[in-house]
Amino acid sequence: MIDVDGLVDGVVAGDRASIGRAITLVEGRRADQVEAAQRMLTALLPHAGGAHRIGITGVPGVGKSTFIDQFGVNLVADGHRVAVLAVDPTSQRTGGSILGDKTRMERLANDPVAFVRPSPAGQTLGGVTRTTRETIVVCEAAGYDVVLVETVGVGQSETIVADMVDFFLVLMLAGAGDELQGIKRGVLELADLIAVNKADGDNVAAANRAAADYRMAVRLMSPASASWVPPVLTCSGAHNSGLEEIWEQIRAHRSTMEQSGELTARRQDQEIHWMWSMVEDRLLDGLRSDPEVAALLPEVEALVRQRRLPPTAAADRLLEAATNIHVTP
Repeated sequence: MIDVDGLVDGVVAGDRASIGRAITLVEGRRADQVEAAQRMLTALLPHAGGAHRIGITGVPGVGKSTFIDQFGVNLVADGHRVAVLAVDPTSQRTGGSILGDKTRMERLANDPVAFVRPSPAGQTLGGVTRTTRETIVVCEAAGYDVVLVETVGVGQSETIVADMVDFFLVLMLAGAGDELQGIKRGVLELADLIAVNKADGDNVAAANRAAADYRMAVRLMSPASASWVPPVLTCSGAHNSGLEEIWEQIRAHRSTMEQSGELTARRQDQEIHWMWSMVEDRLLDGLRSDPEVAALLPEVEALVRQRRLPPTAAADRLLEAATNIHVTP
């Protein structure tokens, strides 16, 4: 029996053990876990919604973890409570996290005012767990006023991240070729701020040149908001340089979006998108567990592999076979 009321009380009180158990619950897939998680989230919603929700992405090697560790330490020093939802690449063999964010963000992970939660990305497009939105609700209800969502940064539909945060920060490198920064065209259109990281030592001049190039690129694109033109800055997470300016821009963005009403509208739209993504998720789970579909699946997959049946026709056959899709509450 899952003590939902006890979990809710513990989360609202900021008890770290309760927060961890609550997140584990929303990550659960058993029917009783899903049902209990929904009751818990419903009770936590009135306590959530007040945090800065910040998504952070960038190509591998851009220094996201070092940046987030220093950025979070700075915010804690300023009196903020910081939660980091760091989504790791998933091991294809075990399904677990390959990287250990608590070792890559050692100072922040060991700070009692901060909360770092690494999670395997699983098969979710964009490198974000299917439960990241629910985890944000838990962290906000626990009193964390800044929630940072780090993505794997592989360029797979980063729109998923942008659709669950208020502010989308893109970290770039200076002097990297287009092959390495292949995600930049798509994410630049989503960015609320672009920061060229590792602007230190002999790399300062190159970082400044890269920033100038990105400013030109931003001018050629239509901004996501008529009220905000994404600034381009340089920074160094390793040397704690430029991070204060980035936080000032994040605060300025929030103030602008609140005054224009866009923050409320954006969050409302995100809630609707979240609802439909859950509908699709539940229906897919129900389809896969339908006995008629399960019986037909090996044959259909074999025909597709052998190129004897088009995938579209295979999908139609599976949908037609579904007789009793059970959707988990």
